[in-house]
Amino acid sequence: MSIRRLYLKELLSFDESELEFDPGLVVLTGPSGAGKSVLMQSVLSQFGYGSSEAKLCEVTMAKPPRMESEAYKLDEELVIRSIKKDRTRFYLNEQNISKKSLRGLFGETIRYLSVRDRGGFESETLLELLDRSRRAHDRSYRKLLKEYRKRFAYYRSKELELEKIREDEAKLAELIEFTTYEIEKIKAIDPKVGEDEELMHIKQQLSRIDKIDDALQRAEAIFASEETVYDLFRLLDREGSYFSDAMNQLRADFDEARSLADELSEIDVEEVLDRLEKISGLKKRYGSISEALLYLERKEQELAGYETIEQDKSTLESFLALEYSELTILAQRISQARREESESVETELARYLAELKLPAATFHFDREKLGESGVDRIDLLIGDSSTSTLSGGEFNRLRLALLVVAMEGKNEESGVIILDEIDANVSGDESIAIASMIAKLSKAYQIFAISHQAHLSAQADQHILVSKEGNVSQARILDEEERIAEIARIIGGEKSADEAVAFARKLRRVE
Repeated sequence: MSIRRLYLKELLSFDESELEFDPGLVVLTGPSGAGKSVLMQSVLSQFGYGSSEAKLCEVTMAKPPRMESEAYKLDEELVIRSIKKDRTRFYLNEQNISKKSLRGLFGETIRYLSVRDRGGFESETLLELLDRSRRAHDRSYRKLLKEYRKRFAYYRSKELELEKIREDEAKLAELIEFTTYEIEKIKAIDPKVGEDEELMHIKQQLSRIDKIDDALQRAEAIFASEETVYDLFRLLDREGSYFSDAMNQLRADFDEARSLADELSEIDVEEVLDRLEKISGLKKRYGSISEALLYLERKEQELAGYETIEQDKSTLESFLALEYSELTILAQRISQARREESESVETELARYLAELKLPAATFHFDREKLGESGVDRIDLLIGDSSTSTLSGGEFNRLRLALLVVAMEGKNEESGVIILDEIDANVSGDESIAIASMIAKLSKAYQIFAISHQAHLSAQADQHILVSKEGNVSQARILDEEERIAEIARIIGGEKSADEAVAFARKLRRVE
């Protein structure tokens, strides 16, 4: 994975520039003030580092193999473009994207190592270095680490469950009391589906009871004339059976009406009205009797759940205590493997540090609370000093050595590293060692570096000269003879002597 192309327009002293980059080590050189840092900042800005001053800047690169995004469509070739008008807008394959999103998307692929950045020696970073080194040759360690991380993630999820239960415990008594009250309130009324309609019907009948009694008394007079009607039918020789059937039905209806009146007279009106009021209250709160009964069922289930919380808490506490013990054993095995691995890494690191004119480094282990990375917290010491006491130059050399050690055993390309004047203000021997380290790194990374030293420039796979004529800057890729001339200028100044040219050829191994 590498950056393939840079195009920019109207960048301060640059009118327009287009460069196609090779993999490996890409070195930018040129006189002070020509625009090297400005050019490199434009590349960095496309990945969310700093601001872009170009009216138009475009970077083309191959998509990193493991890069994924749900928010953006990622083609095999990625084009990151910035356009500056009233403000700078960024685009990824023509899709709007924020600077923050660019930084998040490319954070693991594009690494910017600045002389002002003192990062890279955090405990998590050093632990990952040891873990990666151990995994490379120890399959059982890979399984151990995978098992620990999986089990710790589950352990942590259960720990959070327990914390939630403990937080709820203070509210639990109140919840149980309130839920019990609501359950008992509905159960005390004991509503039945359809009961409200039946009660309303009874209420309507009760309101007519006196009228029904009066009508019955007056209507019964009809039976006093019944025999007269039968006499009339006999005199007329008419069949009177239909009249007899009608009168029998009428008696049955009157009997039913009297029975209803008797039943209604025995009903307690106040009791019916009270029951209706209670049912009406339930309907007003829950919507209907059916919904009130569903709510009752849910609350009974909730109450049963509350009653099992104490049991759940006890079960969780037992599980966490047992799992903590087992995770501690796994973490101690991981720690022991890391300590063993640290010795071999220290030995390998010492070789590179010696080349960089630095004393040997040692890993210092401290024990901390069980966490995602185990029980280890580590620092890196140079002699008896911590990394925080190192000078900027020493810090950068140590970081280079660590990167080389971390790279060992990798066959695939690992991304892009952009170095910020890594070899400025160093001696000749230090310059040679730094160039050697960066050349090693360029086997796994594409590296961009602004160089002030001949040795790093000579090691480059691609050499770009940034120059300035008047107020206009330009950048161009040098061929071999032009490289010799530029390296000679770095060695001997603008008026390069024959000795400087000869030394440049020697560095480039060109006769």
